[in-house]
Amino acid sequence: MEKKIKQFLDFLKYERNYSENTIVSYEKELLKYQNYLKNQKIKYQMITKEEIRTYLKYLDELKYKNTSISKNVSVIRSFYHYLQRKKELKINMWDSIQNPKVKRQIPNFLTTLELEKIFQKKELKTPYEIRNRLILELLFASGLRVSELINLKLKDITEKERSLRTIGKGKKERIVYYGEYAEEILNLYLQKSRKELLQKKQSDYLLIGRNTSKLTRNRINEIIEEEMQKIGLQHHISPHVLRHSFATQLLNNGADIRSVQELLGHQNLSTTQIYTHITSEELRKAYRDNMPRK
Repeated sequence: MEKKIKQFLDFLKYERNYSENTIVSYEKELLKYQNYLKNQKIKYQMITKEEIRTYLKYLDELKYKNTSISKNVSVIRSFYHYLQRKKELKINMWDSIQNPKVKRQIPNFLTTLELEKIFQKKELKTPYEIRNRLILELLFASGLRVSELINLKLKDITEKERSLRTIGKGKKERIVYYGEYAEEILNLYLQKSRKELLQKKQSDYLLIGRNTSKLTRNRINEIIEEEMQKIGLQHHISPHVLRHSFATQLLNNGADIRSVQELLGHQNLSTTQIYTHITSEELRKAYRDNMPRK
């Protein structure tokens, strides 16, 4: 099975253009399944429906959440579909197994007051302060994923159109935009701060770290946490919360959901529709709080 898993992961990487993070995630889920089969002495090609149910019960007993079990089932099912297409499997018992029901979580987003607090005007003195403000501005103004942000290069910026070219999930290219506030900080960063951070070295990447290399995902998370502490916001705010806030603000202000889908780089509209639940909840709250005859 180990060889087949590697072939499947290579297929996802080279033919489906899945990201490195997704490949690692798939491998983790499949190894979990492989280890179980090995311990139970079950052949993956011969697994029965009853044995699958026992496996799912085993995950449940280990206190895995339904979201984790559902993810595991989806990955295994994809693996077996791959084997079927390769004609290495006659019957796929995983097709008859339903994913556990998962309550869809409404993503966290920032309120208007929190956004005002984060983006209030302040004097930026050091190259790091300017760079950190640019990170916040671009994440919120463009709805970028953190992986997309750290991989932005100078050639991806079209200043005249205030647009950025980015490569998202599945290596799909899209164009996102930024506004006047982000433009102001970007110009300030490019004219002076970036040169100081590079220390006469060269880099294609927009955002530069202390060692003059591109910033990492972990460092972006640390920077945001540090910035939130400075302004007194106690709860955890991740890059994705800024992305959620970008989508929520657009929809709250009348943007078409399909336009938001394109800007976020979602393959399926259903992924974007989660944000309509946020706006609907806001409407319900406004009604409950302000309607005298409830």
